[in-house]
Amino acid sequence: MADRILIIDDDTELCALVEEYLTNQGYTVASVHNGRVGAAQALSADNDLIVLDVMLPEMDGFEVLKRVRTNSDVPILMLTARGEDEDRIVGLELGADDYLAKPFNPRELAARIAAILKRARRHATSDQQDQGEPLTVGDVTLVPATREVTRGGESVKLTTAEFDLLAILLRNAGNVVERGDLFRGVLDREPDPFDRSIDMHVSHLRKKLGHTHLNTERIKSIRSVGYIYTLVDGEDHASSAS
Repeated sequence: MADRILIIDDDTELCALVEEYLTNQGYTVASVHNGRVGAAQALSADNDLIVLDVMLPEMDGFEVLKRVRTNSDVPILMLTARGEDEDRIVGLELGADDYLAKPFNPRELAARIAAILKRARRHATSDQQDQGEPLTVGDVTLVPATREVTRGGESVKLTTAEFDLLAILLRNAGNVVERGDLFRGVLDREPDPFDRSIDMHVSHLRKKLGHTHLNTERIKSIRSVGYIYTLVDGEDHASSAS
């Protein structure tokens, strides 16, 4: 069965172009051009992925995203104006899976969609399988089987990308993980020096987990290389939680 894509964008010409391209790629595509209608259809229809523009009539894309996220974890790709970093940051904070700046090449959109759907299928499969023991580093515990994270015993709500990013960092705690490996492991695409997606996800992780643990920076940036989840003196590498 073909994956079902819902496009919520008021640019009718763009929607027609994207619909035609994605349909030729084997997807089933529908478009709506109003934020309020889009939110309703996103919640009522059985979609595999939503492409959501920020600027929409009646209800903007951020409000649509918030409404969808209260009831659904369907993957969402945000469309933002080129150079509008704040829109991208807000979208990711509200639970978008990825973003793409306008204007864009339809091939790039298709590639992003394929990567997001691949991650979604992998997570659906992994949720049905034994994912090994929970990982604990310091005050943070990550449970792969249920995709839950706690800090000091308190639940921490993470997006799909944030969870995947944290899992990689915890498994490699005390060692540097290169940005390229994070792009491939979290976003299923090759790194782009101008793409700040991973950096934004790291920033959100820091806010949600706390920037420091025992007066030590929790996730350190290694300039031009990547990131490291820091081990406090006396801590071991990621260990199984009892």
